[in-house]
Amino acid sequence: MKVNILASGSGGNCIAVRTDNTTIVIDAGVAKTKIEKKMLEVGIRADDIKAFFVTHAHKDHTKGLPLANKYHIPVHAAANEWKDIQGVDGDLQNTISSEGILFDYEGYNEWIEIIPFSVSHDAYDPKGYIIQTNGKKLSICLDTGTVSEDMLAAMSGSDIYVIEANHDVDMLTNSAYPLSVQVRIASHIGHLSNEQTADALAKLVKGQGERIYLTHLSSSNNMPALAKMAAEQELKKKGYLRGKHYELEVVK
Repeated sequence: MKVNILASGSGGNCIAVRTDNTTIVIDAGVAKTKIEKKMLEVGIRADDIKAFFVTHAHKDHTKGLPLANKYHIPVHAAANEWKDIQGVDGDLQNTISSEGILFDYEGYNEWIEIIPFSVSHDAYDPKGYIIQTNGKKLSICLDTGTVSEDMLAAMSGSDIYVIEANHDVDMLTNSAYPLSVQVRIASHIGHLSNEQTADALAKLVKGQGERIYLTHLSSSNNMPALAKMAAEQELKKKGYLRGKHYELEVVK
């Protein structure tokens, strides 16, 4: 399983996941022309995409979805999120159930399963996604203000974690953002702080060579070095060292 994070942050989010026979894309939050360009840079053809999956309807996750119309690619999202998703042809709109979707390639001895799980964000019914194929598991957890026990249970045992580390608490508190915006970001339906992300990873990572991608960093209220340090320090308390027990990359 290969992960290409094509865009990350408040400017837009888009993640391509590839197996031998399948390419799926989680979110399309930048312009469709930019998505095509970014995909070509990593060797993905847009007409090879099997499906788009949407975490929630905010524009930084849906802006480029009209790309689906161009190539007639199905788009999957929670039922209530379709209230605010625009620009997708009706025949391409699909509601994803809690059971998820299975793509089975019997002739190639490959299958890929995509299962949603609920997260906590100020949207109608925001989701994270579990992607499993041939013994490998990937968890994608973007916008959320908290990591619940149910979320931890869904993500547990993953080989790859893509999770947001949105803000540094001190930087947010001392930012020029209005107090109302600060409160919203720090709330249980906002975004994860570096410390919250680090705490979740300490509960999830088992030191078995997991790959971690820290994403959706605020350009105003975080720095890659701070996000990385928080995760490494918390995992070190568990006896895990980057490069020995796990790999970690901060995606700006």
